[in-house]
Amino acid sequence: MQNHSDKVRIESDLIGSMEVPSDALYGVQTLRGIENFPISRFHLNDYPLFINGLAITKLAAAQANHELGLLTDAQYEGISTACREILDGKHHEQFPVDMIQGGAGTTTNMNANEVIANRALQIMGYEPGEYTFCSPNDHVNCAQSTNDAYPTAIHLGLYATHLKFMEHFKALIASFERKAEEFAHILKMGRTQLEDAVPMTLGQTFGAFASILRDEIRNIEFAAQEFLTVNMGATAIGTGICSEPGYSEKCVAALRTITGWDIRLADNLVAATSDTSCMVGYSSALRRISVKMNKICNDLRLLASGPRCGIHEFDLPARQPGSSIMPGKVNPVIPEVMNQISYKVIGNDLCVAMSGEAAQMELNAMEPVMAQCCFESADIMINGFDTLRVNCIDGIVANEEGCRSYVRNSIGVVTALNPVIGYKNSTKIAKEALATGRSVYDLVLEHGILTKEDLDTILSPENMIKPVKLDIHPKK
Repeated sequence: MQNHSDKVRIESDLIGSMEVPSDALYGVQTLRGIENFPISRFHLNDYPLFINGLAITKLAAAQANHELGLLTDAQYEGISTACREILDGKHHEQFPVDMIQGGAGTTTNMNANEVIANRALQIMGYEPGEYTFCSPNDHVNCAQSTNDAYPTAIHLGLYATHLKFMEHFKALIASFERKAEEFAHILKMGRTQLEDAVPMTLGQTFGAFASILRDEIRNIEFAAQEFLTVNMGATAIGTGICSEPGYSEKCVAALRTITGWDIRLADNLVAATSDTSCMVGYSSALRRISVKMNKICNDLRLLASGPRCGIHEFDLPARQPGSSIMPGKVNPVIPEVMNQISYKVIGNDLCVAMSGEAAQMELNAMEPVMAQCCFESADIMINGFDTLRVNCIDGIVANEEGCRSYVRNSIGVVTALNPVIGYKNSTKIAKEALATGRSVYDLVLEHGILTKEDLDTILSPENMIKPVKLDIHPKK
């Protein structure tokens, strides 16, 4: 919490009275939240896009209520100005509550109501706490409940986070695609079950990394679209109690105007108020990407292993000394940290799934931890994408000679001969190559199975990395 002056004001709520720092924009219910939930290191002011979601929600509600005659011009101007200041990045330090909290988000909602009300009071020429003129509950929270304002703010904050996420995700994919093009000419061995398989190019390896990630764009975009459906006007349980006819429609129209997004009102507000499946779906989409990122980073570590006693198909950029005892050792620290991010996101997804399942009757009280997990997962993945791209992928250098050497010495190239010389001859050559350590190439020529010209044609890079039809016949 920020440092305050020694001066205080007295505010009261249902529970009683508390001293609030006189220069604080938050009030008594925020203080109760700070006192009740010293849970984690994740605080609301760590997630500015969520705070913006709260400000947008309150601004849209104020516009609707002003149109309905429920707010005076002065109250509306004060509230709307306060909300726009928050959207400009001001007053975020006034949101100190823990993201993980009981009460289904009431603490967060009241933190926003109090900050906006007290800033509106200042704009109107009053002192914080003079709630007769602009109240957190009666005016900022007019026609709302935590149960519609809070999830709407989550949706808006997570959709804004998603837009940011996609920029960084696509930049990482583009980095893999550039490496695929750069390495398109480098022949290497493919592997299945960690054993030599058949030749391919290093470009195909990186192109596959890019492709499996690009395939996730449609899935996560689909999941994110659900955030654009909101339950504003549901109030407590979806019946709209304490709101006036037309409020929902006016509020959602204001949300569309403020954000420029295609926001729509849920078809059934009772259902939407207890349904948190949009977070379950989005977290699941993040998990899918994390599973793929984990596979890619495992491959990067394996293929770069060595440099003398590993696979060493390429070099990762050296980022730090790898040991406090082994001189000269450099570790794949960037893929390692992306692995750990992936595990964290997968763990967060389990928390989201269990919390989503915990909805009871007309509400899911576990929304706070679901929101925290979704925001955290997206944020650390964004940081991970940038770290992996800038500090690793962009700087990878291929070991061309090493890749060629593996292909020359591999038994796996005999697979390319199989359609021409048959499985029996191929097995014979492979077995002898394994027993003697000699190359498949030399043994095929020695046994007179193919001419050198035909063998070179079959084993040319362009004929081993894609389907081909060759008019070649064995000599025997």
